[in-house]
Amino acid sequence: MNTQKKLNLGCGEDKKEGYINVDWSPLVKPDVVHDLNTIPYPFDDHSVDSIEAFHVLEHLEKPFAIMKEFHRILVPGGQLHLKLPHFSRGFTHAEHTHGFDVTFPLYFNPSFSKSGYYGVPFRLCSLRLSWLAFFHLLPYMGYGKITIRLLRGINAAISVLGNISPAFTSRVWCFWVGGFDEIEFIFKKN
Repeated sequence: MNTQKKLNLGCGEDKKEGYINVDWSPLVKPDVVHDLNTIPYPFDDHSVDSIEAFHVLEHLEKPFAIMKEFHRILVPGGQLHLKLPHFSRGFTHAEHTHGFDVTFPLYFNPSFSKSGYYGVPFRLCSLRLSWLAFFHLLPYMGYGKITIRLLRGINAAISVLGNISPAFTSRVWCFWVGGFDEIEFIFKKN
């Protein structure tokens, strides 16, 4: 029996088995209805083993305060998995209020700087850029199966190149040849 508590925050219609699915909208029938801008979340300190928040943080008012809340509810060593819009494409949705880049994890590293560190330590385990991230939406936008298959191949090639040096990609490439849809972080709570 799995006794780990895992959260799928901002689940929308993507509810996951084995997770507590949380969303602000009762229309999607989440397990817990909660506005993620409202702190504290309805979970005890150090009570959650894993949090997934895919394309959620960019919609919230204060991402650093939300990261502090994630830290509060995660157990020591707990995992935080975020998928966010890369700043280079972050504002293609009307309700995005933030875009993210490779420097985001620095704010949770105590050795970053006294003025930059946000006070909640997370260790970055993984960072990955994806040139295209929303293949499930392409049919609704009029893309055919062959075009989508071709785009998957192009995405794989461009993403591999971009991930050779995410810092170079964020600082230079995005301005020369265009942006990346998504940046993905996996953190461990220190």
